[in-house]
Amino acid sequence: MSARTLIPGITARATTDLPVLKPFKGKPYGHDEIGFSRFLANLSPWAVVCVVMLLALWPMAAMAQAKYTIGDAFDALWKWVPFLVTKGFALNILISVTTMAIGTAAGVLLGLWQISPHPAIQKTAWAVTQAFRNSPWLVLLFIVMLAFPFEITIAGVTIPIPDWMKAVFGLSLPIMANISEVVRGAIQSVPTGQWEASESLAFSRNQTLWRIILPQCFKRMIPPWMNWYAILTMATPLVSLLGVEEIVTLSRQAMEGENNHPELLIPFYGFCLVIFFAYCYPIARWTISLERKFSVKL
Repeated sequence: MSARTLIPGITARATTDLPVLKPFKGKPYGHDEIGFSRFLANLSPWAVVCVVMLLALWPMAAMAQAKYTIGDAFDALWKWVPFLVTKGFALNILISVTTMAIGTAAGVLLGLWQISPHPAIQKTAWAVTQAFRNSPWLVLLFIVMLAFPFEITIAGVTIPIPDWMKAVFGLSLPIMANISEVVRGAIQSVPTGQWEASESLAFSRNQTLWRIILPQCFKRMIPPWMNWYAILTMATPLVSLLGVEEIVTLSRQAMEGENNHPELLIPFYGFCLVIFFAYCYPIARWTISLERKFSVKL
């Protein structure tokens, strides 16, 4: 080494007083698994109120000349609110919870198959995941709604299949594929040294997976899982296009019951916007807090 070579902190005065490099705090590279929840959590609740108020202002001039005023429209909405919440939005929640349960169970199994040591199982699981993950949700809904029977007969007993249950099956397919990717990514994020250490201790692959790897993955999977539940809940109004009587469908029926006045559009659909936001916003905030809690501390 040349005598003129200066090494900061050894042969020359250190240029910084930091003993170690601070962890990088920046935006994650690539796809953000909780991007939707992050956007929703950073959105002020007053923003939704302002949007609804702005949408309600544009037809004011025409309403002032009509006999049916904006006040009459909100009175009609107030009359229908109990019906829209208990019969409409409650079905949206039922669809989202049931879909998430079925999609999670199938997605975990599919995600485990993606890391299978058998090439045939791994490639098949990967193909199924990519097929449903990149398919339009509405197209899958139409296929399931038209392909599934209205009733099935088992041992002489006829079991009807309601439209909302067929919608659950249709929405479960993309959720299954995305949860599969969450599971695969969480498992592969665990350092490979833990697999090697378990192998050196004569653990079988199943023992390593269920006793060492998956317990660590559970915390990593919770935030993206909650993010997908929020996305799914926001997507449940898609089933209204297929005749399922959830909140958007019942809002249209309520407006028809009030003689289809144009002034009813903003109050009724604005109420749908507010109630979905009020339900999903706490989930988004909770998702962000769990991500911070379970993140790796450097």
